[in-house]
Amino acid sequence: MNVLEKIKKMQAERGWSTYKLAYESGLTQSTLSNMFSRGTCPTVDTLEKICEAFGISLSDFFDDNDKVAHVSEEEMELLSKYRVLTDKEKEAVRSMVTALSHK
Repeated sequence: MNVLEKIKKMQAERGWSTYKLAYESGLTQSTLSNMFSRGTCPTVDTLEKICEAFGISLSDFFDDNDKVAHVSEEEMELLSKYRVLTDKEKEAVRSMVTALSHK
């Protein structure tokens, strides 16, 4: 599977349009549309932004074992909200989740 096919597959798994991927990645919709329509491989910087939107690393993206777990819409929502927190707020969230998971 090539890079563009994999991106499209991941979009389909999440029910994401090109607009949604653009929004989540911080890329313009025209950048993504041009990339798909021309069949051009994204730059490393662009692919990093796409992977971040999907909540995965570049390493996960290129892992052929498909071990990357599907991230639900609810999990993506939490991840998006987590990313805008301060370091202190993130630590508080991690502590709370750790405490809850040890019940």
